Amino acid sequence: VEISARPMHEERTIWESILYGFGPGLLFILFYIWLFRRSAGQGLGGGLMGLGKSKARRYDSETEEKVTFEDVAGIDEAENELVEIVDFLKDPEKYTRLGGTAPKGILLVGAPGTGKTLLAKAVAGEAGVPFFSMSASEFVEMIVGVGAARVRDLFTQARENAPAIIFIDELDAIGRARGQTAIGGSSEQEQTLNQILTEMDGFSSRSGVIVLAATNQPEVLDKALLRPGRFDRRVMVNLPDRPGREAILKVHTRGIPLDDHVSLGEVAATTPGFSGADLKNLVNEAALLAARRGQDEVRSKDFTDALEKIVLGPERPLLLSTADRERIAYHEGGHAVLGLAVPGADPVHRVTIMPRGQALGVTYQRPESDRYNYPESYLRGRIVGILGGRAAEEIVYGTKTTGAESDIEQATGLAYRMVTRWGMSERLGMVQLAPRENPYLAGPGIFGGAKPYSEETGKAIDEEVLKIINECHDEARRLLTLHRGSLDALAAALVERETLDEREILEVTGIKLVHQPDGPVCPTKEEITDEETSLTENQGG
Repeated sequence: VEISARPMHEERTIWESILYGFGPGLLFILFYIWLFRRSAGQGLGGGLMGLGKSKARRYDSETEEKVTFEDVAGIDEAENELVEIVDFLKDPEKYTRLGGTAPKGILLVGAPGTGKTLLAKAVAGEAGVPFFSMSASEFVEMIVGVGAARVRDLFTQARENAPAIIFIDELDAIGRARGQTAIGGSSEQEQTLNQILTEMDGFSSRSGVIVLAATNQPEVLDKALLRPGRFDRRVMVNLPDRPGREAILKVHTRGIPLDDHVSLGEVAATTPGFSGADLKNLVNEAALLAARRGQDEVRSKDFTDALEKIVLGPERPLLLSTADRERIAYHEGGHAVLGLAVPGADPVHRVTIMPRGQALGVTYQRPESDRYNYPESYLRGRIVGILGGRAAEEIVYGTKTTGAESDIEQATGLAYRMVTRWGMSERLGMVQLAPRENPYLAGPGIFGGAKPYSEETGKAIDEEVLKIINECHDEARRLLTLHRGSLDALAAALVERETLDEREILEVTGIKLVHQPDGPVCPTKEEITDEETSLTENQGG
């Protein structure tokens, strides 16, 4: 048997052999080096050893601009709570010689923009100690173990520079209760949290390191974080009241030339519910408007226009047909008339049919003073006013449009809270059915979570919410029918002038303001008859 054979391929060169043999492995190694460099972030060396280093930013009063309590305003109660910490950092022996110790951790609780970070910086500035600031989300990376390593590095730096302050912003990003994640879970987050607990247990308050943390969701934090020996003290940082807002405005207008007629007290009165960050933004917007107008000083009109831009949204040019302008005028007129006719309603300060933000028209109401408690009559009155736009369209045109979508959403949400959280349903009683941290109001439990009530109770909730909406809608139609002349006059004025202020609205409608914050929103049949008779006589005269 003759066998004839030849090689299928020519022999490879040595370089080809090396490339085929080691090439894939080298590419794999280069890929991981690139991945580690990317995960390490900027300014940390970028290599494999940089992964475990914390991204904390250090603020030192000797090298950075010093922040003190003079830069903090409007949150005096929270500031007073932290004076003791400053005193301890300045003179620890004053407390230790009597056996006392400062709290290891202080949790600052408050809405976004209330000044939690500024307050923490002020504590460090007053005490004259290094301040290490880091957001909780910066601890966690895609590689397991990096978060815990960064926690260790952060606490090591603080100990080496003691006395010092560690500030962790948005603590709820890594401090959520363990074992309650919706899907799967996050082992990296839990390892990071465990390391924080270990570090706080591992150092003594005598070491001069104090941990400050901020959150706006204290109810979701792990209970282990809040036990004594870790975050011993909780400081509430609330939204400022009127005097507080005025003090904050004074701080933010220090370097801004103001017109002599500008009253910061009046500006504070027009901004209920604004946080410190909101007020800072308001001052900045007013200064930008003044500069755009070529002024040398910021005037009252600049603050007014800046406030409207923030609250109502920027004006946007939109060409509307005559029919649409008239319909929008009646819609906004319905809101405005009810804002005057409903007892105890917030005053109507401006109404416009100029498209602003996402809205085709806006009716701007604001309370005369800060509100901390809301009677049921006020809430029902709010729903009546919210449904005034749709009710006006139904009365005038007999048809419905999509323009009331946002109104219906607001009214439904308010009615749901009345029924499920505030016990304002006689049928369901004083039972909280939708806690703030678990607001299941419709549909099946999300990710397997169970509703806090039965299907039968859920049906009763829907019926009670619909009952409130229908009653308030009927009341809106009744009042607008009663004041139809005022509604027509206001709509005509809006079509002609586009925007009306409070004084002009009162002149056009002729409605006298009703100040009755705690009175009934839905009057009795006798009161309705008397009101209709009085209005008919006035219109006839």
